[in-house]
Amino acid sequence: MTTLRDTEDASETDLAKHDEDDYVEIKEQMYQDKLASLKRQLQQLQEGTLQEYQKRMKKLDQQYKERLRNADLFLQLETEQVERNYIKEKKAAVKEFDDKKVELKENLIAELEEKKKMIENEKLTMELTGDSMEVKPIMTRKLRRRPNDPVPIPDKRRKPAPAQLNYLLTDEQIMEDLRTLNKLKSPKRPVSPSSPEHVPSAPIETPSQRYEARIEEGKLYYDKRWYHKSQAIYLESKDNTKISCVISSVGTNEIWVRKTSDSTKMRIYLGQLQRGAFVIRRRSAA
Repeated sequence: MTTLRDTEDASETDLAKHDEDDYVEIKEQMYQDKLASLKRQLQQLQEGTLQEYQKRMKKLDQQYKERLRNADLFLQLETEQVERNYIKEKKAAVKEFDDKKVELKENLIAELEEKKKMIENEKLTMELTGDSMEVKPIMTRKLRRRPNDPVPIPDKRRKPAPAQLNYLLTDEQIMEDLRTLNKLKSPKRPVSPSSPEHVPSAPIETPSQRYEARIEEGKLYYDKRWYHKSQAIYLESKDNTKISCVISSVGTNEIWVRKTSDSTKMRIYLGQLQRGAFVIRRRSAA
């Protein structure tokens, strides 16, 4: 009886030991299988054939291509914008150059016309006063030299400088002087005390009002108002002539105005505005 029980216990012990050996063997086999799988994946990764690697590489390639496409579109848009800005700036530069060229030409023409007018006024003044700018040669009498006389030494004295006329008056002042000279040169008829011409006339009243006029920073301050270039104005003179003009330029001591009727230019000095020789009024640009 005792032998049978011992046999059964030994059998159970052997069975348990056999099961434990099988478990260890299975566990070792699983470890070896996992290790072999990892080695195989590593080999495929190095060869570039691993499925997971190829999947992720495809996604990265799509992102790379999309980014390049967006960069190309951005470059195209920026290039078009730069070209448009270049064309715009070029047109603006050409227009400004043409405007400056026309303005320069107009200013030079106006200056030449002004100089021509000054020369004509000088000529008229000399004709009325009887003066002349020509230096007449001095007539000298030459005597015949005797045989024993020494050879005359030429005179090396400085020649007199030609007469010069300093033009310091304005056009209006010159015309007033010319009218006064014409009145003085015209012959006067004797008048009787009973004739109407003998009655003394009242003295001509001159306006004593003076206007405030100055130029600051390219703008004209006149009669408590500011005027600037390209502003439409009315120009009134002493004879109540009203001219529609546009201010073409503002200098340091004068302004240039352009008549709207015939586009001719006039120079108005600050002194004329201050004395009231010309009066400026605003008008609408329409």
